[in-house]
Amino acid sequence: MPDPQGSRAVLVGVSRYTTLESLPGVTNNLPALATALSSGSSWALPPGHCTVVAEPSTAVEMLDPIAEAAEAARDTLLVYFCGHGLTDSRGELLFGLPGARPGWSHTGVAYQALRDVIATGRARRYVIILDCCLSGRALGLMNSPADLLADQAVIEGSYLLAAAPENGAALAPPGETYTAFTGELLHVLENGIDGEPAELDLETVYRHLRTTLRAKGRPVPQKRDRNTAGRLLLARNRSPRPGSGAHGRGDDARWPDPETFLTPRMFLDGLIQARSTSQATFVELSARSQPHLGAGAFGRLVNLEELPKIWKTTGIFLAACGLTEQQCAAWKASWARLKAEAAAHPQPEPGPPVAPTQDPRPRRRWRRPA
Repeated sequence: MPDPQGSRAVLVGVSRYTTLESLPGVTNNLPALATALSSGSSWALPPGHCTVVAEPSTAVEMLDPIAEAAEAARDTLLVYFCGHGLTDSRGELLFGLPGARPGWSHTGVAYQALRDVIATGRARRYVIILDCCLSGRALGLMNSPADLLADQAVIEGSYLLAAAPENGAALAPPGETYTAFTGELLHVLENGIDGEPAELDLETVYRHLRTTLRAKGRPVPQKRDRNTAGRLLLARNRSPRPGSGAHGRGDDARWPDPETFLTPRMFLDGLIQARSTSQATFVELSARSQPHLGAGAFGRLVNLEELPKIWKTTGIFLAACGLTEQQCAAWKASWARLKAEAAAHPQPEPGPPVAPTQDPRPRRRWRRPA
């Protein structure tokens, strides 16, 4: 769990629009989500650490509280937006303010502006939750090589959870208390997930939301994460499977999803997470391995700085952790894909070391316009 004293959350919502359809469920989303994040079953944020920004009419009203939270957070910063999602003339995501009009970019707040504000902070981890139409467009920005958000979150990474695909609509069902996506998220925070471990990380919650919303015929959420951000705990499970701890084993264990590995570093972090999920020591894994490999071979594997050159040891390791043959095949496909990408785009040889110099540029800060 994040440290409550060092963490902050900012929940932004726009429900009343002058031109676009109003979204009454947003009004209910904000206090319910604030209560959940402040409860002992989630992050237990103290008073003042969870800020609700309802109906901001300007970019300053929306972004200033986020800038203040980014400056104060040292552990984890969570930013949530719910409202209409629009696009500008370049097809980039805009958050609709109350006066938002399609095609008028100045009536919304660019996602890029939100990223710039967050990048001024010093938190170890960032979580962004977007419950708006077209929110999947933010995933492309998260995947940019120059992604400031990921650069700032070098320890645990960043996690973006979007309610809708890149060109899809989020859903605010008439007559329901909450919007479709946030309603399911609140249900998880308040009731847990049957059969899952005693603590729910972001990756487990995301997979449950995808399954549940797809089964209901509603927009399927998307996500992008960096490094091990998906392991960040979001809630304590009120309906854990019997005898489960924080890292239970079994066929439904919270194995990393190899399809989400975008870099060799993410693949290697996934190996570490697989060993952690198995709750087995290297000696125990060695005893299970078929054919037999020593504990030292597995220790060297998870400490590699680049992808394994051959697959054999990795496959034996994953099988010893408890992954099925089908799961191991998915990992092998991810390994082969990353190797092919690395071969197509080789990294240049490092040059001689250069003495460090002082960067004369001042640290960027978000400033309220005069």
